[in-house]
Parts: sequence; C-alpha cells; structure tokens
Amino acid sequence: MLEQKIFRRFPDTSTETLPQLSLSLYAQQKKMWPLFSEGVKALDGIRTKVVECDTFSVRLQYNPKRIVSSGANIDAASIKARKCFLSLENLPSEQLGVLYQETFLVLCNPAPIFPGHFTISHIEHIPQSAEEYIIIFLDLAKDFSATHTIFYNGPKCGASAPDHMHFQASPKNAVPIEYEAALESRKVFQRSLGEVQMFTLRELGRAVIVLEGKKKQDMEFSFLRLTGAMRSVMNVIEEPMMNVLCSYGDDQWRMIVFPRTKHRPDVYFKEGDEKVVISPAAVDIGGLIVTPVEKDFLHVDENMVRQIFQEVSISNDMLMHIVQKM
Repeated sequence: MLEQKIFRRFPDTSTETLPQLSLSLYAQQKKMWPLFSEGVKALDGIRTKVVECDTFSVRLQYNPKRIVSSGANIDAASIKARKCFLSLENLPSEQLGVLYQETFLVLCNPAPIFPGHFTISHIEHIPQSAEEYIIIFLDLAKDFSATHTIFYNGPKCGASAPDHMHFQASPKNAVPIEYEAALESRKVFQRSLGEVQMFTLRELGRAVIVLEGKKKQDMEFSFLRLTGAMRSVMNVIEEPMMNVLCSYGDDQWRMIVFPRTKHRPDVYFKEGDEKVVISPAAVDIGGLIVTPVEKDFLHVDENMVRQIFQEVSISNDMLMHIVQKM
C-alpha cells in the first residue's frame, strides 16, 4: 500500500531538493485530486485583517474550509470511533506523497491555510510525539529551509489527528511569530545550553521560548531538556502540551516553542452567538488566527485575542520557572 502512495522519494539519486519535489507533487495533485484542487481554489476567497493588540498584532483569516480542523472532536471516544484520515489505508485514492527518509509522507493538505501547506505524516499509525521524532523535525526544517517552516501541534493542543504522528509545513514567514522571533527588540536572552542560546520574547501576550543553534545534536539535547523542565513544572507524565515551529537559515536552526495549559478557550464551548470557533494550534498562537465562522472574523477584537492567548498559554511565572529548571 505504501508503494502505491509514493509520488517520489527524498533523498534519492536525483539532485532535486525537497522543496522542488514537493512543488511537483503540489502541481500533480491539483490536476489529479479534485478535493485538493477545490481547497486550493478556496484560498482565493479567504479574507484577512489585522487586529492591533497594543504591544503586538495578529492577523485574522476567514477560512470556512478549516471548520473541519477547528471543529474536530478529539476526545478519546470520537478518536476511537472514526477512521484515521492520515493512515495509509484511509488516504483518498488520488492522494500521493513524497516519501521522506523512508518514514514520513509529505502530503498536500486538502484544507489549506495558505498555498503550499503540507502535512507530513508518519507511514505508521502511531501517536503524536515531538520528543521521539525531534531529529526528523530538525532534518525536515533544514531540507525544507529554502521555502518552508515546519510546525508541530501537540496531541492536546491543536492536532486534529492526535493519534497519528505528523508535522506540517507552512511557507516561510507566513506565520507572524517567525518575524517577531527574529527581532532583537523582542528577544530576552535567558541562558546558553552548550552552544544553543535560549530566549523568551517580550510583550506578545503569550509565553514563548526560542532555541537557536548551529549543531543538530545540541538542538536535540536542548529541546529534550526543555520538555523535561516543562514536564516537571507542569507536573505531567506525558509529553507536555505545546506547539512548536522550526526553521533553518543562516546556518542555524530556530525553534519557537509555545508551552500550553489547555486546548481550547472557554468561549469555544459557549452556545449560540457567544460561541467563538477558535481552536488555537501552532499557526493561530503564532499570530495567524484562523476563523472558519464569518461572525467570529467580523467581531473578534483585541480583548478577545488577549483573553484567548492568556487562557491557553502558561503564565509568565510558570514560564520563568521552566527557564530556571533548565
């Protein structure tokens, strides 16, 4: 079944880069897979606007097709009852992917947030775990570095398939936090972890930790130290709740980590007009908030954005406790 789903392999004997292969896949899927073609066309109709929040700003995106993800039921009973849409046997017949390191398939996302939105799915049906696949996460960021940033949503904070290991790829700098994390005026140096530098970011309305380093093993070690400290401070046994973006440029990796306390804000569960369908994952907490319901796009304001970020993010005290634990 895997062989039937392979468009190309990376690496292989050709000289084509991963972005080149993925672009070829994208063009082929637009021609051969009607559902994906419709998803890409729908991007022409999305609307965006900027919400200024005093010390930071976010972009709202009205994208009705994302209701499938934003409204996904991820409780244990719902997950058990449905077929996993990322498992090989359940992929649409037209869907193909680039096989990466014989372990993951780079797939076109049929409900994209932006052009060139890929889902990078493990070929086996295994649970989400950034810790277990941190090396491949870093490899993907480097191999995709010319065009894309790689991101990860934890199983309890944004992943609509928490039972299936996957990353996603977004066009580089499509998520506002990528710009913010590069600003020296935002960065607050906390400590060095070997050759990796650790920063927090000031006045963004949510807790952010940034790791920067040139050596893959040092980045792996630092990330695992961070998740260990988070696990201790948050008092959890399983992988701590988090969203992560990882990019590579100027001969170094940059990993942006959002420690989380809850999946969805209280307003998500209200009834009628009071309900706001915002389910923050990496892209949203990174500053591009997807609103699949037009009412929310029109009426979400600075106060609502701040409230949602504050509710789903850890406190500043907890953030500093994590830094000290490291």
